[in-house]
This record gives sequence, structure tokens and C-alpha cells, in this order.
Amino acid sequence: MEQDNNIQETMTPAQRVKSDWQALVDKLSYKAIVSNMPFLMFLAVLCIFYISNSHRANELQRQLNVQNNMLKEMRWKYLDIKSQLMYVKTETQVINNAKRLGLQPSLLPAYKITVDTSKKQ
Repeated sequence: MEQDNNIQETMTPAQRVKSDWQALVDKLSYKAIVSNMPFLMFLAVLCIFYISNSHRANELQRQLNVQNNMLKEMRWKYLDIKSQLMYVKTETQVINNAKRLGLQPSLLPAYKITVDTSKKQ
């Protein structure tokens, strides 16, 4: 250990960079890749899951946007029909529609007809 420290202390900066580069190449050698194959496979599977999950989330978001647009349109239609119905139900509109059928509003107030059931005939 001391020998490695002494060697690194006596190296120039260029030699240290070259040494670090050689250490990196050794780590990425064929033997290192083969020995880490299970971990690399695990990483590949994780990447595939991540990509498929992001695609699925994007598709769900698109479907939600379409459903929200449909909901907004249906709400607009509902409010439009509701306002038209409120207009048609006004007293003046009812009288105008009744005139087309030949009906006229009564000039007398409404009255109640009662039958006296206590008298027998």
C-alpha cells in the first residue's frame, strides 16, 4: 500500500492521467464485462421497464386529455340546452306557443271546484 502511494507521489500529472486511463480501460475490458453480465442484464431489463412505463403514462395522459375535452364539450351542450329550456319556459314564450295552438290565457283567476259529499240525493 505504501509502495503504491510512493509511486503515485513520484508520478507526474500526465503519468497519473495515463495511469487512471489504463485503470479505466482495464475495468471495461472483456473479462470485466463478462463477469458483470448478470448486473448488465438487470440494468437492461430495468431500462426496458422504464421505457415501457413512460410510453404507457404518455398514452394514458393522451386518453385523459381526450376524455376531458369530451367532458367540456358535453358540459357546454348541457348548459346551452338548459338555458334554452329556461327561455322556453318563461310565461311569455308559453303564451306565444299556446297562441299557435289556438289557446288563450284565462282572464279569470283559477278557482277550485268542491263536491259536497254530505248531501245524499
